[in-house]
Amino acid sequence: MKISTKGRYALRLMLDLALNNTGEPVRIKDIASRQEISDKYLEQIISVLIKAGYVRSLRGPQGGYKLARDPKEYTVGMILRLTEGSLAPVACLEDEENLCARQDECATLILWEKLYDAIKEVVDGYTLADLVDWQMEKVDHYII
Repeated sequence: MKISTKGRYALRLMLDLALNNTGEPVRIKDIASRQEISDKYLEQIISVLIKAGYVRSLRGPQGGYKLARDPKEYTVGMILRLTEGSLAPVACLEDEENLCARQDECATLILWEKLYDAIKEVVDGYTLADLVDWQMEKVDHYII
């Protein structure tokens, strides 16, 4: 499994909004500049986040974007699933029910299930607030 740029950039965009959560809306141009990502690409990603209710858009000259909820209410998995779709390592685990005709005799399925469980444990076990904390630790590390 490989996370696409869309998923990685969505996570960085959400992290940027969380880090710059001063009460004022954040402009996409500012996020693009800080993250060194095309503002056109970020506009595509933010529209997906707005439709899902993860981000609020505020119009007008002082407009921009804000998180719709507190950073601790977003798991990394929520953001990645929204932008990436399934995080399953193999197709037979993508749906609720495994319909593979070979599942009863497939020894590799055990490995794929363990891998998928590990992926879910990590991405669903960490929140945007955790990423904020990690980012602040990195900044503190460089200030010393």
